[in-house]
Amino acid sequence: MTASIPVHRLFVHVRRIVAAGYKVGIVKQTETLHLKAAGNNKSGPFNRQLSALYTKSTLIGEDVDPLYDSETNCETSWQSNHYLLCVCGQQEIESSASCQLGLVCVDPSTGEILYDEFTNSTAYSELETRIAHLQPVEILIPSDTSQHLMAIFQGIAALRKTDDDKIRLEIIDSDVFVPTNAVTTLTQFYSNDQSKLKDVLNLPKLVINCLAALSIYLKSFHLERVLTFTSNFCRFSQRSTHMYINKKSLLSLEIVSNSCDATEKGSLYWVLNHTCTKFGARLLRKWLAQPLLVVGEIQARLDAVQELMNGNLDGLKSMRQIMSKLPDLERGLCSIFHRKCSLTEFCIVTSALEKLRKEICCIFVPTTSSLLQTLLTGIPEYLESITWFCSQINEAAARENDKCNIFVDMSKFPVISDRQTEIRKVEILIQSHLEEIQLILKQPVLKYVTVMQTEFLIEVKNSQFEAVPSSWTLISSTKTVSRFHTPYLVKHYRKLNELREQLLLDVNVSWQEFLDQFSTQFTRYQRAVTALATLDCLMSLAKIANHGSFCRPKVDDDSAHINIQQGRHPIINALNYGQEQFVPNNTNLNANNQRVMVITGPNMGGKSSYIRQVALISIMAQIGSFVPAQSASLGVIDAIYTRMGASDEIFQGRSTFMVELQETEEILTQATDKSLVVLDELGRGTSTYDGVAIAHATLEHFIQRCQCLVLFVTHFPLMSEFHQIYTSQVRNFHMAFLVNEDRGDMSRLEPVTFLYHLSEGAAKESYGLNVARLAEISASILNTASKKSCELEKRITERVWRHHVFASLYRATNEDVNEVLRMCKQSSQVSHI
Repeated sequence: MTASIPVHRLFVHVRRIVAAGYKVGIVKQTETLHLKAAGNNKSGPFNRQLSALYTKSTLIGEDVDPLYDSETNCETSWQSNHYLLCVCGQQEIESSASCQLGLVCVDPSTGEILYDEFTNSTAYSELETRIAHLQPVEILIPSDTSQHLMAIFQGIAALRKTDDDKIRLEIIDSDVFVPTNAVTTLTQFYSNDQSKLKDVLNLPKLVINCLAALSIYLKSFHLERVLTFTSNFCRFSQRSTHMYINKKSLLSLEIVSNSCDATEKGSLYWVLNHTCTKFGARLLRKWLAQPLLVVGEIQARLDAVQELMNGNLDGLKSMRQIMSKLPDLERGLCSIFHRKCSLTEFCIVTSALEKLRKEICCIFVPTTSSLLQTLLTGIPEYLESITWFCSQINEAAARENDKCNIFVDMSKFPVISDRQTEIRKVEILIQSHLEEIQLILKQPVLKYVTVMQTEFLIEVKNSQFEAVPSSWTLISSTKTVSRFHTPYLVKHYRKLNELREQLLLDVNVSWQEFLDQFSTQFTRYQRAVTALATLDCLMSLAKIANHGSFCRPKVDDDSAHINIQQGRHPIINALNYGQEQFVPNNTNLNANNQRVMVITGPNMGGKSSYIRQVALISIMAQIGSFVPAQSASLGVIDAIYTRMGASDEIFQGRSTFMVELQETEEILTQATDKSLVVLDELGRGTSTYDGVAIAHATLEHFIQRCQCLVLFVTHFPLMSEFHQIYTSQVRNFHMAFLVNEDRGDMSRLEPVTFLYHLSEGAAKESYGLNVARLAEISASILNTASKKSCELEKRITERVWRHHVFASLYRATNEDVNEVLRMCKQSSQVSHI
């Protein structure tokens, strides 16, 4: 379909259409009026060509991405990356139950490029984890993708929070992904730099196929240059350097979005995000999704946060104020690199970088934090050449979008200078012709006039019309005056307009050359912005550390352990800050001693909040943040796995219980002795017997084989018996509560007061009817449920008692029989024997 759109509202309409999932092409007139009249196409229609193409991941350019426009700077447009993801697969020959997948993910607006190759099971959990982390806005897949994998992609693309965040799916010809074709494509693409070609061909085979497809796809958008910086290539996740957090953990722990409406508020990111730049906010998201494993890097961040907390940096406040007013430098630099920026955008970005360079040079560089020292000394070095580029631009002309006068020193652009000289010569000839006109009309003070952008008009009163030579051309008239051009003016004015239009073309060429010159410094400027984003994240963590009773965690590389004194849930603590007092709790897990906590207690007693609290504090510690606790000591955790909540996945044909078991299977196969496993009510999706059996066998596997740290929440009383079998490794805990027992026959509806305090020992009951009462279920239903609960409990108690009596009789000697019979007579249930 086609549509005509006002130029000044182009960016608004393009974004709306792209958000709906369409690919949008912009067709513009390529001929100018006077050059067309002087060319071979003078009698034909104006030539029009496709000038730009846009999708969700390629919204870059002055037409669609105004740097300071309020309508486009919404949360979703700058706080997250606009990733373009390309995925291809190869079926494993030895096992049809798994396949090898490769991916390349690029954000053309920031220059970030990620790649990975991995083996996936039929559940495709590894792929889903990567998509959950990256949150791409567009996915490219080959046309010969298997039906099962295609269905998964279509299901993922269909899931959305709002009408505007649907993932766009693009099918690419499978021939592009053929290995020989891919190598040929990349050989041509990197033909000018053999070292880069060598780096690319050393990547995994499936990654090479995806990279070739991306180079072809991005070429249609004129964004393929982003792939030329092989130094920006980075593997998605190195498990040797970053904590692994799978898709379910990312969602269950509410790390970057809450589980209610999938927005930022109520997430860990929302708690920690006090960044003042857009690129800093995006970097903080990445930190949270991939915490560090290297103790030295964690300590370096903690040292920097400690230094910033103490306020030892002179000039930091003014620096933060400047940063809060910065444009999105990361995306601005990429817009310049792609040669799609406006004059105003270039001027804003370069001026901001120059201002930052001067400000940072005035800051006293500390010696205690090596990370801060590296950042604050590195940024001015990276920006050393930005002063020269700023000096070349006429800011006044840039604000007026006057390309013809954009450069301060035109002598460095001889083509423009020569063209301007030609224009001035024609203007002088036209002005000198005015004397001849004055003599003809006998008006010595006659001047040229400009009307409706038509210049050099000779305005004559209608009463003097007879004095006008017949060779003059009437241009326009009113009731009182008429306006003319002489033959000389017609000729030279046409020439002048042709020269002006040619000047614009020359200026555009010179401007592109100037941007190419700027692009030679792109990598250095990009590193400066990354360093600035890191500084912004550290200042954000320092601000959090000053709120409330946060402490610096002790992180070591010993065996896995989590020792937290008076820990608090960071999100609940922030939501209730200054309103309600949060009940802190302790945590003691150690791989060499107590490594399993079996937690029971009433519904709504705070069990799930507690286990989330432990996981979130671990993540905070390993990104280099202070944590909400009195004290905290942690051994490095290599991964956090969670099995929480209950939901089906209809688009993949998986029931609630199937999802639960597949998530459990992933944890069983991937968890190590340095992992933290969080299981919340495993086995509740099926019958009690099957559920208990699965939960029992799973926990036993973690204790005997995996030997990882485990937080196991359950309502199955049988799970508390593990403490008797594994006395040193397993301990029982419950969330404390008070019960009002003064209710007569209504024993099952006694009010429960939650204390939210973790106490030792197992809880005897879950008090589910209390939650039903809080949910305001009608009294009649509650009474019926209470009677039925008492009846069921009585039956089970009788069954247990009979089993105990018969077991005692079976094992009893002659001397013990009388004692057993006496016990039976004393029992009110002896009649049932």
